Amino acid sequence: MNARVICWYDLPMLRIGNIQLAHPFVQAALSGYSDLPMRRVARMHGACYTINEVVLERSVLHDGAWQRQLLTVPPDDHPVAAQLMGANPDDFGPAARRLANAGYDVIDINFGCPVNKVLKRCRGGYLLGEPDTALEIVRNVVDAVAADRPVTLKMRRGVDASADSERNFFAILGGAFDMGVSAVTVHGRSVAQRYTGPSDWQFLKRVKDFAGDRVILGSGDLMSAGDCLAMMRETGVNGVTIARGALGNPWIFRECLALAKGKPQPAPPTVAEQGETLAIHFAEAEQYYGRDRAGKVMTRVAIKYARHHPVAKRVREAFIAAPTADGFEGVLAEWYEGTQPAAPLGVAVALGV
Repeated sequence: MNARVICWYDLPMLRIGNIQLAHPFVQAALSGYSDLPMRRVARMHGACYTINEVVLERSVLHDGAWQRQLLTVPPDDHPVAAQLMGANPDDFGPAARRLANAGYDVIDINFGCPVNKVLKRCRGGYLLGEPDTALEIVRNVVDAVAADRPVTLKMRRGVDASADSERNFFAILGGAFDMGVSAVTVHGRSVAQRYTGPSDWQFLKRVKDFAGDRVILGSGDLMSAGDCLAMMRETGVNGVTIARGALGNPWIFRECLALAKGKPQPAPPTVAEQGETLAIHFAEAEQYYGRDRAGKVMTRVAIKYARHHPVAKRVREAFIAAPTADGFEGVLAEWYEGTQPAAPLGVAVALGV
C-alpha cells in the first residue's frame, strides 16, 4: 500500500478560521481512540484534518509524562485540533494557550459529551443547560488564543428535546459566533439520547439556516461514505466530522473522496489491505506508547477493525484473547494472510493539504 496521499480531488474546500482545508471530511475527536497513531493512519487514507481525543482543561495545566506527550505535536500531524472539556471557566484560557503554544492549529471546546460520569462533574453536554457558564468558557478561550488560533465548538442539539433546551442551544450557538468562534460541530442527537435513536438531520438543517454563511459541521449517524454525502446534501452543512464511522475504518475517507468526485465507491479493503493497515497502526502505537502498552491499547482498536474481516466474530475473539504485543502480531499473522510487522509512518505520511 502506498502510504502517501496526493490531494488530487476537486471539492468545495472547508475553511476554519485561517486554515484552508482541502475537503470537508474531518476525523472527529474520539475519546480513547483518536491519538497520534489513529490520526496518522486516517491521514494515510485521505483525512486532511483531525481532532485529538478530548482532554480535561485542568489536566493540561499539570506537568508530567502524559502532558509532555500531549504537548508534542510532530511536523506531520497538521492541521490538528486539540479538544478541551471541563467545568471551571477560569482554567480553559490557560489550558487553551498552552495547547496553542505546543503547536495545535485549532482549539475545540467540547459541549457535547453525554457520558454519565462527565455530566455528573458538570462537563461536556451538561453545559448545554448552562448557557452563561458555557459562554464564559468560550469567551475565556477566545480571549486566550483567537488572535492566532481558530476556536471551534462541539455541541449536541441540546440536553433533551424540550423547548427550553433548544433555546439554550441557540443562545450558546449565536453567542459563540458573536464572540468570534470559527466553526461549530453539531451532533443531531440530544445529550439525553446518548448514542441511541436517530440523529436529527432536520435539526442540523435548521442550525445551518440559522448560521447562514458561518461554518457548521454535522455529526451523527455517519457510518458510511454515503451517509456523509447525504448529510451534506440534505442539511447544507459545510462539512462532517466522522466519529464512530471511522473507528477501525480509515478507508471511509478515501470512500468519501471518491463519491464526492462522482466516482464509484472503492472496493472494500481486502484482508491483506486490512492487515497491512493494522500492522502500520500497531507500529505507530508501539512507537508512541512503547511495546507493552501498545498491545493493550491496540486490543480495543483491533476489535473495531475486525468488523471488516470475513469471519469478524472469530477475529474479534482472537484479538481479545491476545492483549499483548506478541499476541497482536500472532493474530495478524494467522488471520490476515501472514501480515508481518510494519515500520511506523512517522513524518513520511502526507499531510493531506
